Amino acid sequence: MTDDLRADCSNCFALCCVALPFTASSDFAITKSAGTPCRNLLADHGCGIHTDLRAKGFPGCTVFDCFGAGQKVSQVTFGGQGWRDAGEDGRQRMFSGFMIMLQLQELLWYLAEARALPAARPLHDRISAAYTEVEKVTLSEPDTLLAVDVPAHREKVNELLLRASELTRATVKGRKADRRGADLMGAKLKGAVLAGANLRGAYLIAADLRQADLRLADVIGADFRDTDLRGADLTDALFLTQSQVNAARGDQATRIPATLTRPPHWTLPTH
Repeated sequence: MTDDLRADCSNCFALCCVALPFTASSDFAITKSAGTPCRNLLADHGCGIHTDLRAKGFPGCTVFDCFGAGQKVSQVTFGGQGWRDAGEDGRQRMFSGFMIMLQLQELLWYLAEARALPAARPLHDRISAAYTEVEKVTLSEPDTLLAVDVPAHREKVNELLLRASELTRATVKGRKADRRGADLMGAKLKGAVLAGANLRGAYLIAADLRQADLRLADVIGADFRDTDLRGADLTDALFLTQSQVNAARGDQATRIPATLTRPPHWTLPTH
């Protein structure tokens, strides 16, 4: 996975801390509207409680990942001009551009993974073409970015991702579970064999997936908030993102793709 698909806060003007809204909940200690700077934001665009976000009631911030959208909007789209110096109209354009870029960078992340799947080789040329098309938009001028038809790009990309997923999961022997969009909140799935399963968009909130086998399972869009993944094997789970991993609970025995980083809060021992 290329570096421009990973968040680089040092080259971003803290766009996620300003552009995004959030509501007081278990994820955020306060309510903040879109376009309003978080009260914890410092003058240098750093976070005043970065090392204590969870303890201070902001675990939602530790889950978020922009796929590199922040630094691209800051340094490429707007050429290094920060929102504080952009004027009201400039700020709104920057925030709107960030919301669009976030979706496009996520598509690039998925396409990059699909392009690396050996079983999806028959699709590699089409996947590469789609990647180039989306990437071109992300490198465009602000007016072009703001006018992009994101749903159209998403529809085209999703067709390729679905096919890549089918080809890859077909390499797993035996019957594969199809739980696409399933409500599995709080489900007791400890030790479940879900290799090659279709878990697209599944609600896995607070599910018990300890020691579960999720190798080559398609988890795109699955909700992993508070999912217990201690000891689970997600070594090559399809389309797993850093945000999903960050939202779950795991430990040193949890296996994740090499493209992702083990979250600091995964410190509990395996039971």
